[in-house]
Amino acid sequence: MADDEGALAQLGIRKGQIAEGTALLGRGLTVWEEGGGRVGSPYLKSVLAEGMAELGNITRALDLVDEAIVQIERPGWEERYYYAEVLRIRGWLLSLRGDPAAAERAYIASLDWARQQQAKSWELRTATSYARLMRDHGRVGEAYKLLAPVYEWFTEGFATKDLKDAKALLEELADAQALLASEGLTAEGVNAERA
Repeated sequence: MADDEGALAQLGIRKGQIAEGTALLGRGLTVWEEGGGRVGSPYLKSVLAEGMAELGNITRALDLVDEAIVQIERPGWEERYYYAEVLRIRGWLLSLRGDPAAAERAYIASLDWARQQQAKSWELRTATSYARLMRDHGRVGEAYKLLAPVYEWFTEGFATKDLKDAKALLEELADAQALLASEGLTAEGVNAERA
């Protein structure tokens, strides 16, 4: 796949031109792999999966991510730099599909891999996604305790999207905890009432 074509496709997906970017990336990836290209495929498949999910095709998106995972885990394959992010995307897709238990397992695997690699950016992305899942299931305190130390590790880059997203979620979680406390509740108490 030509670098400029791949970059344009990814940019289209990231900038909201999802249908165009997804179509371009899908065609380019097919040509790349039919020509014997393999390097970079797990990354490209995960970006394509994000676009497919945004278009509502979660099943195909999960298939693409699973293909990427099979390729990454193949013995002798050394393209694991993006593994934590592929696992995070898998967790996000599973949460969209309505399978929070499987999403949680994927997020935990992603966190483990990011920590093993000492990849703080991947860890931040996963912690943010996992904290959202926890928040959505009433686990506000757990979500805050997961995300806060990862966010606090950073000393620069606060204008980046990932750090802005994490900060906004931390503020939301802190507000939710304060509201619960003002009502004499804890996040754990709310969870017990839901059970």
